[in-house]
Amino acid sequence: MTAPEADRTYDAVIVGGGHNGLVAAAYLARAGRSVLVLERLDHTGGAAVSTRPFTGVDARLSRYSYLVSLLPRKIVRDLGLDFRLSTRTISSYTPVERDGRPTGLLVGGGEQRTREAFARLTGSESEYRAWQRFYDMTGRVARGVFPTLTEPLPTRDELRRTVGDEEAWRTLFEEPLGVAIEERFADDLVRGVVLTDALIGTFADAHDPSLKQNRCFLYHVIGGGTGAWDVPVGGMGALTDALADAARAAGAVIATGHRAVRVDTDGRTAEVTHRTADGEGVTAARHVLVNASPQELARLTGDTPPSPAEGAQLKVNMLLKRLPRLRDTSVDPREAFAGTFHIAEGYGQLAAAHARATAGEPPAVPPSEIYCHSLTDPTILGPDLAARGYQTLTLFGLHTPARLFERDNDAVREELLKSTLAQLDAHLAEPLADCLATDADGRPCLEARSPLDLERDLGLPGGNIFHRELSWPHAQDGTGRWGVETRHANVLLCGAGAVRGGGVSGVPGHNAAMAVLEAGEA
Repeated sequence: MTAPEADRTYDAVIVGGGHNGLVAAAYLARAGRSVLVLERLDHTGGAAVSTRPFTGVDARLSRYSYLVSLLPRKIVRDLGLDFRLSTRTISSYTPVERDGRPTGLLVGGGEQRTREAFARLTGSESEYRAWQRFYDMTGRVARGVFPTLTEPLPTRDELRRTVGDEEAWRTLFEEPLGVAIEERFADDLVRGVVLTDALIGTFADAHDPSLKQNRCFLYHVIGGGTGAWDVPVGGMGALTDALADAARAAGAVIATGHRAVRVDTDGRTAEVTHRTADGEGVTAARHVLVNASPQELARLTGDTPPSPAEGAQLKVNMLLKRLPRLRDTSVDPREAFAGTFHIAEGYGQLAAAHARATAGEPPAVPPSEIYCHSLTDPTILGPDLAARGYQTLTLFGLHTPARLFERDNDAVREELLKSTLAQLDAHLAEPLADCLATDADGRPCLEARSPLDLERDLGLPGGNIFHRELSWPHAQDGTGRWGVETRHANVLLCGAGAVRGGGVSGVPGHNAAMAVLEAGEA
């Protein structure tokens, strides 16, 4: 365990060694600043880690965060990261039963193949043409908006001019997304596939007047200027390991096993009190960057914490001996599971699940989506497992808000897991349970996490994976120049709760570092 240097004033102390904190540390250290990272756990990475969750099984899963879209290539280049992404050739597969027969919608594998899949499902070309027009529009928005994420916050009017398309602006920034979906698409399944990107970790209806579903959708379609979601080679931990290596190589000190408990500041200098198994210490700093939630920031500085935003996901990790066979024999399971495998995510099903959860009951037909990391990146499996055809599955359940679990977290989690997997089994030619691997103790290789579990394990208030409701990527009252500023002049928020935070992006870390460097040049 590395320790801070006694009696030294650091240019920056970063509280939290998740990916955003490591991005900030690497940028500041490369700029010649003295940097100390305090991480309460015995390892860095936060939610962006790779672990072996199953006893005696050589499979490194991206346990929490699992895909990458919002990480700018600029950060990878600037920091010289030894890190690689692999592209999924299939975007998604959505099974459904129509007219008494199993079928589905496969998106990917080339334009002609996707066009044929739409025609086979819907009976005409019109839905595919609508799909093309809609995602051509989001692509134009992505190319304009994504580069602004690592620049000072634009005003709303400036961002509107950057988008340069009044129809796109109205569709994404002003009207509930459900309006556009219902105007543009007729097929219930196609409508649902479009809507899912608005609901990842966000408990909302398609017509929610707050537009939080629009904000979630926006961040899911602008990544890299394309909206593509890629697989981190070596697992998500490969990214945070590369960031930690870059920060250390530049001179940053990373002290694991150090929990920050208080930040005292007069706006010019600060002191960070931290605790270890051996006692308590105090480190002086010119700037403090908090790579944690807004609630943790308030706790550290003695301010009144904001109300937490409710998380709304069931996360399940699995290891299989083989991929299950599908009832829809027109598609190879190796393709169906390589992209996003949508389950019970028709438009009507999503609305029904939201309504039931709003009424305080777990969805009777829980919507979820699955993907298989190891199909795109077999390096996460040990050689023996890979040779025997083992595969990982990651499931992300929607419309399961934290409130549902408060009466009995364990019981509700198990109930939802059972009903969620039953929805998957309805589209399989063999039960998933027959395909599950077992660990060294003979237990099925399956773990499930509710929002309350994520709050306990990762310190996510309310279990919200974004730390708070996602923000628009433009300035609003009190957001500051970079979206990382707080009421304390030399204390910055560089975690997912910053403006333009959320997802594995490194954007808040980059922007907090830029704010510090600008302050030093003033």
